[in-house]
Amino acid sequence: MATTLISARDLAKDYSLGGHVVHALRGVSAEIAEGEFVAVMGPSGSGKSTFMNLVGCLDRPSAGSYTLAGEEVARLTGDQLAALRNRRIGFVFQSFHLLPRADALSNVELPMVYGGIPRAQRHQRALKALERVGLGDRHHHRPNQLSGGQQQRVAIARALVNDPSLILADEPTGALDSRTSLEIMALFQELNAAGMTVVMVTHEPDVAQFARRVLRFRDGKLTEDRQQNPADAKAMLQALGQEQEAA
Repeated sequence: MATTLISARDLAKDYSLGGHVVHALRGVSAEIAEGEFVAVMGPSGSGKSTFMNLVGCLDRPSAGSYTLAGEEVARLTGDQLAALRNRRIGFVFQSFHLLPRADALSNVELPMVYGGIPRAQRHQRALKALERVGLGDRHHHRPNQLSGGQQQRVAIARALVNDPSLILADEPTGALDSRTSLEIMALFQELNAAGMTVVMVTHEPDVAQFARRVLRFRDGKLTEDRQQNPADAKAMLQALGQEQEAA
């Protein structure tokens, strides 16, 4: 039986806005095991981003409990939360968030700088992470010398470099074309097949189809939790390549 990585119990999050209380999350309970690939979906204002912020230890719940890899998040100090994020979670964002004047290797090394890891070890681990995402030969390129898909691969390498328990991806294909999106989803599927837990926010059904499980939010509540047979991104890429060759 798979080990539970994420355990949320009756999670609620309220915000005060202009004298009114906004109930962004209303009593959400869910568990995610190690090695799952989960798509989190829902319209704007549904609570999916609030849920991801709590899962990513970027915020604390107003009520309920959240445990990540056995650690109760609500009990941690700000410094402890930051340390937990750096140790356990790798983040991937729609807009990449790469330092424009730093090369790919330096961008990937950044989480290790915060972790106090010696320079030689940082260099070795960053290069290994770039090789893992197929960019070992681009390690001295700056972001403006890379395509959008390559920049997202650098961001994924940065997320992987501290060997996290969890990859949190927020609309990771939102700034990419269809083919490049398929390439990124194929990479996520490869990482997941190797044992990495991936939780991904997306509003696109075409992207969510590659996950093994879908959590759907509406009005601050979890309204759907279903397993699915994921589409094979690598096979779709191969088929697309054959179609282009035939044309």
